[in-house]
Amino acid sequence: MRKRSLIPILYIAFLMLPIYWLVSMSFKTTNEILSGFSLFPQTFTLENYAVIFTDPSWYWGYINSIIYVSLNTVISVCVALPAAYAFSRYRFLGDKQLFFWLLTNRMAPAAVFALPFFQLYSSVGLFDTHLAVALAHCLFNIPLAVWILEGFMGGVPKELDETAYVDGYSFPRFFVTIFLPTIKAGVGVAAFFCFMFSWVELLLAKTLTAVEAKPIAAEMTKTASSAGYELGLLAAAGTLTIIPGAIVIYFVRNYIAKGFALGRV
Repeated sequence: MRKRSLIPILYIAFLMLPIYWLVSMSFKTTNEILSGFSLFPQTFTLENYAVIFTDPSWYWGYINSIIYVSLNTVISVCVALPAAYAFSRYRFLGDKQLFFWLLTNRMAPAAVFALPFFQLYSSVGLFDTHLAVALAHCLFNIPLAVWILEGFMGGVPKELDETAYVDGYSFPRFFVTIFLPTIKAGVGVAAFFCFMFSWVELLLAKTLTAVEAKPIAAEMTKTASSAGYELGLLAAAGTLTIIPGAIVIYFVRNYIAKGFALGRV
């Protein structure tokens, strides 16, 4: 029994080692990081975090990221819900081909769409706005959300819809009060993956912003100077970027487990 538990413990420790190393570096000065190997900070400092929380360009990077990521998550899930319902409940000409075409949008790298989005948003006045990044990420997140939600909706018997209609429910009332609570696990899983993709995506977010909506990932690149990288500051910024994702994972962890059980994650 002990041998069985030892392997998972070692595996988890191996996965947590980079995170620990990042957190440890965030409490060191750049000189200490470059001076050699040390498991713990020799000179504990909060200066790196102080810079982030006092410099507007740094903390606004986090605010900008949270704004467009939240906006994208809401848009993607709201658009994917009716689309997934249609795919799961109705059969129409070209439905399988259309469903496959949606998924193929995930196969192209973001770099392919960077220039078209840049020219389009520059011409319509959306460049350097949170909405620009949120809409660009929808190209990748909506197909993923449709695929996840369609799997959850397919597991709900169609008799539920028919019973609600017989009882006099309108479709909007049925969808909001009966159907959505039934698939809330799927909504949580879809929202999680939309949030995580938008949070970690850098190329489109950096290309489509300049100052007003600049994300934290782009702000982190300014730690480079003629003297080299400010490694302590970069580690502190990286540590803080982990927190939103960890919070989201905590709240949807049970839904993610159900998604794995249903084979859609």
